[in-house]
Amino acid sequence: MRTYQELFRTAEFTPFFLTSAVQTAAQTVAGPALGTLVYRETGSPLLSSLAMFGPALAQVVGAATLLSAADRLPPRAALAGLALLLGLGTAVQALPGLPVGAAFAVLLVVGLVSSVGGGVRYGLLNEVLGKDGYLLGRSVLNMAVGAVQVGGFALGGVLVALLSARTTLLVAAGLYAAAALLARFGLRARAPRSAGRPSIGETWRGNALLWSSPARRTVFLALWVPNGLIVGCESLFVPYAPEHAGLLLACAALGMLAGDTAVGRFLPRRWRGRLGAPLRLLLAAPYLLFALDPALPLALTAVTLASVGYAASLLLQEQLMELTPEELSGHALGLHSSGMLTFQGVGATLAGAVAGWTSPTIAMAVLGACSVSVTLLLSPVRGAGEVPPRAPDGAWASG
Repeated sequence: MRTYQELFRTAEFTPFFLTSAVQTAAQTVAGPALGTLVYRETGSPLLSSLAMFGPALAQVVGAATLLSAADRLPPRAALAGLALLLGLGTAVQALPGLPVGAAFAVLLVVGLVSSVGGGVRYGLLNEVLGKDGYLLGRSVLNMAVGAVQVGGFALGGVLVALLSARTTLLVAAGLYAAAALLARFGLRARAPRSAGRPSIGETWRGNALLWSSPARRTVFLALWVPNGLIVGCESLFVPYAPEHAGLLLACAALGMLAGDTAVGRFLPRRWRGRLGAPLRLLLAAPYLLFALDPALPLALTAVTLASVGYAASLLLQEQLMELTPEELSGHALGLHSSGMLTFQGVGATLAGAVAGWTSPTIAMAVLGACSVSVTLLLSPVRGAGEVPPRAPDGAWASG
């Protein structure tokens, strides 16, 4: 599958795409509203930030406890049910007089459940498109998520200003309900990819099996660490250039869009195994220029160029699917998503700490250098691109 026309001709991809886009819109519309409510109630910037991004941190707990459900639930029912649960949680947060502690308890539940949603969603994408179409499909979803987030945050801010934060949360709840309807009536029923009942024990066993292969382990680390360190660089755009932070973020989004388009649509298959490490180096190397405190035009150019390198994650996800048995594909993609969010939080924390000791420009250069070092350390690992052999009974060897 090489063209967007072929992609959208695939029977289930359009409803899958719309379900993902509407749910992303709901999340981004709800974020500013909940952050505003918490800030008005507490006056705390930290709690306001956690209200907007806390669910991502809760996914770390979900990755350790719930991920086995990603392959053991019927995908259509799971996606529709998740959207309904998120909508219900958002509506509860709109209740007048809801204590802040209760709002954060709802956020914790939402984050835990969402850790399963990523595995279900992208495991289903692998089924709908097959491994040959996964890279193109995921690149289109990445581009759509970026565009919807920009529009969703803007719409959320406008609705909070024109209506109220609680009304905006109800609008987001309605969008979640629409996503549930799209999933229920647009996707066909499928059996779970793996038999058995989800449990914490199964989640741990699945994580251990995925981590036991040196090849998969290397791919996971390459997906998580270089990316997380560069997100840390981006978290310093506001202290680096308060008047131009929005422009820097826009350039980062533009570069990411260009990279996803080029790799997802135009990169020949024979090059995919060769460009992963170079793209990860491209993601980090331009940030070394910030040690020289560059003028704004050079900084914008460096950020745009660097963000093209985010496309490496598409190649690594495709490689991860080649290295993973079908019955664990959702679990593997869920683990990737949760680990990525975790390391992005770690990267932002490290960036803030280093900037506090030095300056934002030095911190960006330091994290860029660390990202380059990690990529160089991971790339020569023997067996990182090899597919583990199947055992005689058709099971996958653990590596």
